[in-house]
Formats: sequence, structure tokens, C-alpha cells
Amino acid sequence: MKLFLKGTRCFSEKCAIEKRAYPPGQHGKRRVKIVGYGHQLREKQKVKRIYGVLERQFRNMFVSASRKKGVTGHVLLQSLERRLDTACQRLGFAPSQRSARQLVSHGHLLVDGRKVNIPSYQLKAGQVIELAAGMQKNLGVLASIETARGRSIPDWLSLDADNFKASVRSLPTRDHVSLPVQEQLIVELYSK
Repeated sequence: MKLFLKGTRCFSEKCAIEKRAYPPGQHGKRRVKIVGYGHQLREKQKVKRIYGVLERQFRNMFVSASRKKGVTGHVLLQSLERRLDTACQRLGFAPSQRSARQLVSHGHLLVDGRKVNIPSYQLKAGQVIELAAGMQKNLGVLASIETARGRSIPDWLSLDADNFKASVRSLPTRDHVSLPVQEQLIVELYSK
């Protein structure tokens, strides 16, 4: 399944999934039947890789989501979408999740006029995200924004690409997450 980990490469014919839909090596083509626990584990690993989160941080996010009001799976996906590096990638400031994380950790993003270098920073409704002045002329960022113009931006974000600014309209809901994720399997896995 395409997870779009390599940015724009996943939209071209160079994508590894397009070339080969099985694992590498001589034993890659064997049939493997996955049931129960395997489906749950695979779903959790898929979400972790999409958002670029390690196991302990993902587990802590699940625990905090289970304590909040609402459906645990929806709250978990909402907190993953609200991360600053995820919003940066969704806005098109970076081509992939890893490069968005690097952009944030190097201090190239401002939230409400203040430099934030924490990729897991949780955005709130009404906050303004902008690119630092030094990065507005960066060729990689300009190319990423240009390719992102063709893609749609989630409804919970609004982008002013000419001024390199974006604002958080509202908090994301499950409807805003267009990824093929079955969050109920993750909840079942951690509830054991």
C-alpha cells in the first residue's frame, strides 16, 4: 500500500509500490495469511510510519486520547493531524513527513509570530503558521509549494501561498483524515 513516505516520488512512476507490490528478496513472493493480531499490528505500524512517530510517543498519544472525551480512535487521529510537522506537510511547505519534521526542528516555522522547533507541537484553532523569512526563497520549499498547488489542502487549514502563511480554521475531525486507516484496529490492539 502506498504510504506516500517519499513525497512527490510516490506520485510518479518511480514509486516502489508501482514497480513491485511484494517484499524484496527471494522469499518475497510467498503467500502469507495475516489474521487477527497481525491486522491490528500492521495498521498500527502503518499509522506510525505515515506520521513519522516512534513507538513510545505513539503509545503516549494513545493513552492521552483514551483519557479524553469522544471516540478514542478519532481523538488519536485528531491529535496526530494537529502536529505541526503534519500540518506543514499537508500545507505543502515540505514534500514529505520527514522533511517537514526537519523544517520544523531547524526552526524555520513560526506559529503566531514565535519560532517553534518542536515537531509534535499541537496546533489550536485560530493559530497562524508562517514560514521564516530566510526559507521563503529556498528552492526546495518553493518547489514543494508549487507541486502542492495541484493537490487539495484539508478543510481545517487555509493557505495563503503568496505570503507563505496558513491558518488553522478549526480542529480536524475524522472526516478530514483521508488516509485509509482503520483506527478501531489500533484501539483493539492497545486495549488487550
